[in-house]
Amino acid sequence: MVDKTERDLRKHFLQLTDYFSPKVIGKVNDVFVKVTKTKGDDVPWHSHGHEDEMFYIVKGSLIMELENSPKFSLNEGEYFIVEQGIRHRVSSEQECWILLIENASTKHTGDIQSDITKTIEEQL
Repeated sequence: MVDKTERDLRKHFLQLTDYFSPKVIGKVNDVFVKVTKTKGDDVPWHSHGHEDEMFYIVKGSLIMELENSPKFSLNEGEYFIVEQGIRHRVSSEQECWILLIENASTKHTGDIQSDITKTIEEQL
């Protein structure tokens, strides 16, 4: 269980034990604020039909791939918003810390089920 009274982002990231397993650390109206760590390329291609998704890189570097576009890197302090309906996937060569901002209804890997897919309940 994530301590939602904790205000130090670094502590939230240090409590994460698994890659590709977002945890909700707060809620602003109907929007979740989540932390997650990535390393590797286990995230499948997916999209979110009705929700945008914001990635803010807290530590490390993230490779962002959008369908029919060249892949690009996001580095510490940078952010990117994936618009609804855009197929995408992310990966990283080294551990990357990401702050995610997305609607509370956003499914982890859209309608794609994979070994890393977490339900919204598992993210709370």
